[in-house]
Amino acid sequence: MAKRILIIEDDPDILDILDIIFQDEGYDIISRRNGMSANEIGLLHPDLVLLDVRISGFEKTGSQICKELKALTDTNNLPVLLLSAEKNLNLIANGCGADGYISKPFDIIGLTRKVREMIKY
Repeated sequence: MAKRILIIEDDPDILDILDIIFQDEGYDIISRRNGMSANEIGLLHPDLVLLDVRISGFEKTGSQICKELKALTDTNNLPVLLLSAEKNLNLIANGCGADGYISKPFDIIGLTRKVREMIKY
């Protein structure tokens, strides 16, 4: 069974690109342009969450969602990879407990390699 990646990215062009990249890699993809609560994410049972830091139109940032995921018993082991153009992304990732981060603009090969490492696919 294919590993499942939940991608939360508010930019439709980037979301489409990520969707294509990871489908071509053989992953089962769930794409969302809006944020989700940690409980909603848990119900989807993803193997990894690829999460933008700024999610326009949602009351929480990606780092706040990440922090909630890491605080819940059911999702605290779920790998979270932040994807953002934010400055100090390393500090944001460390502050919310993310398992890794990739800066935008991203290198496709580096991104797919990082995802493979994180979910051991």
